[in-house]
Amino acid sequence: MSRTSIVALVLFVAALGYLLSLGAGGTRKLQANVYQFLAPFLSSGSGIQKQITSVRSNLKSLDDLQGENNSLRVENRSLKATNQALRDVEHEVNRLRHALNYRERAVFKLVPAEVVARDSSTWWRTLTINRGKQDGIESDMPVVTDEGLVGKTTTVSVNITVVLLVSDENCRVAANVEGTREQGIVTGERVAGQSPLLNLNFLSKQANLQPGQKAYTSGVGGVFPPGLLIGNVKDFRVRELDGQAQLVPAVDLTKLEDVFVVVGRK
Repeated sequence: MSRTSIVALVLFVAALGYLLSLGAGGTRKLQANVYQFLAPFLSSGSGIQKQITSVRSNLKSLDDLQGENNSLRVENRSLKATNQALRDVEHEVNRLRHALNYRERAVFKLVPAEVVARDSSTWWRTLTINRGKQDGIESDMPVVTDEGLVGKTTTVSVNITVVLLVSDENCRVAANVEGTREQGIVTGERVAGQSPLLNLNFLSKQANLQPGQKAYTSGVGGVFPPGLLIGNVKDFRVRELDGQAQLVPAVDLTKLEDVFVVVGRK
């Protein structure tokens, strides 16, 4: 047996003899001292365990929050879709109410129609509506909205009609200008890729029309009744033989959804 082993054995025997000599009271006192010595370490271990438990709890809370956040996102998207649908319905109701009010107060007999197709090429500007001969529609009838003149009917079938827009150069409209005696002919202008504009030709050189003045149908020619708003003056220029005004159409011809065909007077 090595010296180290002998020394350890002697110390163990001595310690055992000392403990046996203490009795019950001495043993408890020694245990108390040992626990007192180990207390800081035990407390530290307990704190670490609590921290580990807290971290696990927080991780679980984060998972719950992530799930709740995903649910709220789905709900938010659903609410946005519902809100947009309600706005679309409100827009549709307001549009139809507006059209109905115009029809009731108009001095003309109006047949409502929905735009089902359009051709906005440079050479030919037309749209197609879902009304035709069975609805009393014929060729060369004015087409309008509550804002003003749209054009006139051309090709008419049983339940479909092609409308030639006022912005087409083949649709000529006799017009006069508010507050003046000026009269002329409105024609469309071929401008690719731009919002349609109208030209009011054959004015006097002294007309000197101002931006914002309104041009109306004069009733000359028999197709368009007098008093329909065609557009507003954008600018005026003097040409070699006459004066010419450029008009902005009263109706936004690029966003038409519903129109009315004038079939007569009430």
